[in-house]
Amino acid sequence: MINRRKGVAAVAVVGAAVLLAACGGSSGSSGGGSSSQAAAGAARGPITYVQGKDNSNTVRPLLDKWNAAHPNEKVTFKEQSDQADQQHDDLVQHFQAKDPNYDVASVDVIWTAEFAAKGWLQPLEGQYAIDTAALLKPTVESATFNGKLYVAPVTSDGGLLYYRKDLVPTPPKTWDEMMTDCSIAKKNGIDCYAGQFAQYEGLTVNAAEAINTAGGKIVAADGSPTIDSPESVKGLQRLADAYKNGDIPKQAITFQEEQGRMQFEAGKLLFLRNWPYVYSLATKDATSKVKGKFAVAPLPGDSASKPGASSLGGHNAAISQYSAHKLTALDFLKFLESPDTQRFLLTQASNAPALASLYDDPALNKQFGYLSTLKTSISNAVPRPVTPFYPAVTKAIEQNSYAAIQGAKTPEQAIKDIQAAIAAQGS
Repeated sequence: MINRRKGVAAVAVVGAAVLLAACGGSSGSSGGGSSSQAAAGAARGPITYVQGKDNSNTVRPLLDKWNAAHPNEKVTFKEQSDQADQQHDDLVQHFQAKDPNYDVASVDVIWTAEFAAKGWLQPLEGQYAIDTAALLKPTVESATFNGKLYVAPVTSDGGLLYYRKDLVPTPPKTWDEMMTDCSIAKKNGIDCYAGQFAQYEGLTVNAAEAINTAGGKIVAADGSPTIDSPESVKGLQRLADAYKNGDIPKQAITFQEEQGRMQFEAGKLLFLRNWPYVYSLATKDATSKVKGKFAVAPLPGDSASKPGASSLGGHNAAISQYSAHKLTALDFLKFLESPDTQRFLLTQASNAPALASLYDDPALNKQFGYLSTLKTSISNAVPRPVTPFYPAVTKAIEQNSYAAIQGAKTPEQAIKDIQAAIAAQGS
């Protein structure tokens, strides 16, 4: 879903997913909630599910199926807007008010740490534990804060490299190989490479991928900054150099997901970093000039032995601390992770499953030609910085990476400035 990936981006990538909200706990706690609060919500009954706009019409059919099987525990849909920032602010407002009517909520992977740190989410442990053994490991990591699982992975997402297979029969495995292949673009009168380089969340996604692929790390497990390293500088330098020499075209500094997709479909790009949703559109759009001429590969790595590190996209499902019917919320959460629901979200909305087994399904791979490549992307993905201060952290990454790519400051200075901005959040 395009708007989801833009908010996340990309997001992203990169999903129409689901999050559950549970009960008890004060907004000022460090997470969890007291035993009396947990007991107060350990009941069954009707619940409300909160998610962004259902553009792909997946939520209502799923709720119809659930409600038919659970007449005494029906789920009502609270539909938010299609803007990620507005969805986030709506959840914050209702959690702060301890609203018992936001039982289950769809939460972007980048919001989990913030909401958990404020005590708004029911930890998924004890009687609320879920089995994560069948899920892709990076999706479980995205659902974990301070060593504790707070949300249930529902949909995921990972970045892919779209390339013109008619011009480049073998996709590049490393960044340097891709830059060498840019000579092919010049010979054919087209631009070489684009991602999401406008100053928004998508740039955090792309900058983090460059930094992580080069061996850098933005924050440690405790949220403290670790970005100031030669490896991080190397990753950001790659983007700055490619922009300076034209391998990333000048107009790409304004690209979000859609601008890059349209350039690629128009036959004006050799390589494009984007989310899986592009595959279907570039294949089916009447105006696409690359039908049958493109393929997908994992993002290029630092060496040929390991793919690049995609930023992880997707949505998780959380139980609110203020729900009066947490046991129903828990069962609904398990319903969202069930094989039937996961398959439905993939086939109806092209949402990347959290369930690992679906990526090896022959019928699904025939229907979705990118699925095995997407599994590689997600399996090597790195979550964006896990921190309760994510809005401030991503702003620092966006602003400084944008300045470095444009040449307004050196990559070395940009990395140091990001380090200082993250450190200031924890002081």
